[in-house]
Amino acid sequence: MFITKPQDMMKEYRKASVNAELAVADPYTITKALFQGVFERLGQAKGAIARGDLAEKAQRIASAQAIIQHLKDTLDPSHAPEIAHNLALIYDFMLDKLAEATIEMSPQPIDDALRAFMPIKEAWDSIPLSAIKEAQSKMRQNAEHFQHNYDPDNKLIDGAV
Repeated sequence: MFITKPQDMMKEYRKASVNAELAVADPYTITKALFQGVFERLGQAKGAIARGDLAEKAQRIASAQAIIQHLKDTLDPSHAPEIAHNLALIYDFMLDKLAEATIEMSPQPIDDALRAFMPIKEAWDSIPLSAIKEAQSKMRQNAEHFQHNYDPDNKLIDGAV
């Protein structure tokens, strides 16, 4: 594929940069990026609704659904079963709301999903740096605890978060 437009070149550069960062990222950083991806895609879907762009809306919602499903699929209940269960319920709620959003031309189901998701992202963002460094240190000591393989073709991480 030959890229000639400057905006396409910039998009490809950003994609390569993100791929490189994710290939060496720790679980905290990967999860934070996935959370941000959900917010970005749902914001873009709301913009598409406002413009009446059905194709863009569908694409952005589907992308957000894939990220949320991945977050749900990689929950590890072995450390905190109740938290994992509650997160799975929230992710299911979000997926249900986004399924509604694919049918409706209203931002309300997206807003409902974002409202449910916001406390999770805020809690993640408020994790102190000292706790992140401690977790990273423990992971290095026990390399088998978390292993991920970033697949740039699928734009998803394989592993448990």
